[in-house]
Amino acid sequence: MKWMVPKVRKAVFPAAGLGTRFLPATKAQPKEMLPLVDKPLIQYGVEESVHSGISNIIIVTGRGKSAIEDHFDVNFELEHLLETRGKRELLTNVRNISEMIDVSYVRQKEALGLGHAVLRAKEIVGHEPFAVVLSDDVIDSETPCLRQLLDIYEFFGASVLALMEVNGPEISSYGVVDADPVSHSSAGGRLYRIHNLVEKPKASEAPSNLAIIGRYVLTPEIFTSIEAIQPGSGGEIQLTDALRHLLRNRPLYGFKFEGSRFDAGDKLGFLKATVEFALRRHDLGKDFREYLKTLKL
Repeated sequence: MKWMVPKVRKAVFPAAGLGTRFLPATKAQPKEMLPLVDKPLIQYGVEESVHSGISNIIIVTGRGKSAIEDHFDVNFELEHLLETRGKRELLTNVRNISEMIDVSYVRQKEALGLGHAVLRAKEIVGHEPFAVVLSDDVIDSETPCLRQLLDIYEFFGASVLALMEVNGPEISSYGVVDADPVSHSSAGGRLYRIHNLVEKPKASEAPSNLAIIGRYVLTPEIFTSIEAIQPGSGGEIQLTDALRHLLRNRPLYGFKFEGSRFDAGDKLGFLKATVEFALRRHDLGKDFREYLKTLKL
């Protein structure tokens, strides 16, 4: 009898960072609430989770992040106003935000690294596998990126990281894997067995051009690994270091996902995402494209 792989039911969204790259816009509002066209960044990741089959969302917040909680809460006054004015489509959109997920919040009092943010969710996650979604990474794909990872997890029963090829000096901005390809019938040469991970290596010392992107499916043993490691540079607890520790006892896979990824935590990446997503909108794309053609570039 085949061992049943436990189902992934929860997704953790670390959202306690200070968003200094977008100051002064993030002085009084969370970076995760910056609008990409007409939806905040974090909503794209939440919708990806829902479309991947995960509607239990755990958001790790910090001081000054109450706008995130308000966004996913019910707004009776707004809904009543839209209803009385007959704006049914807007009303449906607003209601869907609060109805599509069951959301829990946990505070990260100090921004002590991604590993520490994930550890803060331990009590709510419990002893079961879970996903981690970084809302800075907005991914447009036919099959949601998280769903692609879950398919691999459900086959192997092991942790899986999203990977992307990054060439040149930019690789030093990422966690990078040392990995070998794995033949897997449905993976199309995109699956890797990871042997080691390096956080932000020099380009000349990177073990490969495969960078870790902000989507993870993790088994609960990761919590023990996070608790076992020492803080790294700046006193932060890095998830990459915890994954390296996990590798001592558990297999770890990487999957080169299909789709386009935008680094919306970077100003240029945010602008690129805004243009691309606007062009794909049926209500905006045509007019926006005509406007762009008039620009003298």
